[in-house]
Amino acid sequence: MSTPQAGPALLVVEDDRVLSGMLAQLFADEGYLVDTAYDGQQGMHRGLTVRYDAMIVDRGLPVMDGAELVALLRSRGITTPALILTARGAVEDRVEGLDAGAQDYLVKPFDIPELLARVRALVRRTDNTGVVRAGGLALDRVSRRVSGATPGEIEVELSEREAALLATLMAAPKRVFSRAQLLESVFDGAESGGTVDLYVHYLRRKLGKQVVRTVHGTGYQFGLE
Repeated sequence: MSTPQAGPALLVVEDDRVLSGMLAQLFADEGYLVDTAYDGQQGMHRGLTVRYDAMIVDRGLPVMDGAELVALLRSRGITTPALILTARGAVEDRVEGLDAGAQDYLVKPFDIPELLARVRALVRRTDNTGVVRAGGLALDRVSRRVSGATPGEIEVELSEREAALLATLMAAPKRVFSRAQLLESVFDGAESGGTVDLYVHYLRRKLGKQVVRTVHGTGYQFGLE
């Protein structure tokens, strides 16, 4: 994954090209480096290949819904903080967006100062070192080492597949993943469902049974609060 040379770096995924251009100029004037995408597929590609400090994602995108885009990025271990922009203001829509893995949700029409403040808050959450954090654990995707909230509390080295599975669960800690979803995102769909169960067993053996929660009839979820 490449990293833009200037920063903070933002990805704006918005199919309304007038609004997209306005947002890109607004953030550029604030000192951000801005990339744009106009549908869910473009957003997925950019989100997977470039490291951003935050993403601003429209909900009603062509090809792929904005909440679905965020959920898919989370399933691939992408932890970039995301704000969903949308005209849908119902409580259930906001809950769906947050459950998909977005950190914030802003309803159109919005006030520009509020948008800028929310994006600044998102950028402060970013860890561009490749470290995924959740439930008091920190997973370094490069070294594949897991440490606890307190230095020296826990330090365990994982295999490549163990680290990929744990990162996927930690990136969306409230989401329940089916075995099929984990096979596709972690194991490229090349194994059987038993492979997921086996690697869950490995993680529990190294980090404790509570690290992965079994949701009976559905799949697995990160188990630490």
